[in-house]
Formats: sequence, structure tokens, C-alpha cells
Amino acid sequence: MMRIGKTLAAAGAALLLFGAVPTEVFAQDGKSAGDIMVRGRIIGLLPDEDSTVSVIGGDVDASNAYTGEVDFTYFFTDNIAAELIAATTKHKMQVDNSSSGNVGLGNVWLLPPTLTLQYHFMPKQAFSPYIGAGATYAVFYNKDVPSTLRSVDYDNAWGVALQAGFDYKLAGNWYFNADVKKIFLNTDVTVVTNTGTVINADVDLDPWVVGVGVGYKF
Repeated sequence: MMRIGKTLAAAGAALLLFGAVPTEVFAQDGKSAGDIMVRGRIIGLLPDEDSTVSVIGGDVDASNAYTGEVDFTYFFTDNIAAELIAATTKHKMQVDNSSSGNVGLGNVWLLPPTLTLQYHFMPKQAFSPYIGAGATYAVFYNKDVPSTLRSVDYDNAWGVALQAGFDYKLAGNWYFNADVKKIFLNTDVTVVTNTGTVINADVDLDPWVVGVGVGYKF
């Protein structure tokens, strides 16, 4: 996470220097009301977990995941836009317990479509940062339950998303994009062992979603 953060910070600093170049150097069409932007990103979904686990205690751990993401942005005005983000990731889940050892919960896929309302600063400039906030609905599916357990169930859940990023005009209608989201997401997990013991976990996944990619404006 620190390595990704440093890379994005360095890229942002470099592009801030470009932003200091006189605006006459760049085409000024920029972002406008009615525009649609389609982006493709490579993202890292990095859970920042906090949990309580009944019966056995310990903490739920979800692995980091990396995948592709696609998003669609529509500009209501030059500055205000809505963005719909779609991606799916696979995570290895386990309960970390120092006294009784780790308990593997198998793998689960996460589909969290997210809709944010954004404000784009300097939409006519080559370097245009933005901030956003919105909602996500997390769907857990395609579970791979280990043979040591009878079942593992995750509750689908609503969450809140905060967002910051920037677009940088490359050529024509093409843009470079870097984006960071913080998603506040809680799910209840129910585990049934082969002996019939029921273990309940209240899990705050609260992932960071860090991505870079390119976009095309229509």
C-alpha cells in the first residue's frame, strides 16, 4: 500500500508541475456538460479490516486483490459529474487467532458496483483533479468453502464511498487517470463448522481502492 501511495504521489507531483505551464500550451476544450468519459483502470483493492469474532475470537483477514476496472462518467455541467464504477475481485479469507491458530474461510468473490457524484476542478485545463462521494452495494458470490467447514455466508451490504483523483489530457480526447477511493463497508459473516458450531463475525472491510488507467471522452 505504501509503495502504491508513493507512486501516485510522485505522479501527482509531476503533473502538478505540468499544470503550472501556461494554459495556452494545451487545447482548451476540456470537459463540458453532456460529455461522457469511459475509463479503464488497473486497481488494487486493499481491505483495511476491523472485526469481532464470536466463540473463537481473533480477527478476520481479507487478502489484497488486483484486477481491471471500467467506469462511465457523465457530466451534468462542466464541473459536476456522476461516475459508475464496476469491478470484481477475489479474496482469500481467514480468521487470525494467536491462541488457537488461523482458521481458513476459503475464497470469496466481491462485486461492489459504486456510484459517486463528483466535482471536477479546472475542467478546461490539461490537469483536472476531482473529488467525489457516493454509495456502493457489495455482493459476495462464488464462495470456495474449505472441507473443514460446513458453510460460510456473507451478507450483501450497502457502503459509503469517498473518492479523489485527477485526469491529465494526453492527446485528442485521451486522458491519463489516477484515482483513490475509500469505501466504508460492513458485512456480517456466519461460519458453521463440521461439528455444527456457529461462529459469527462482524467485519468492517473498509477497503482502499487505488487505480491508474486511461480514459476517452466522447
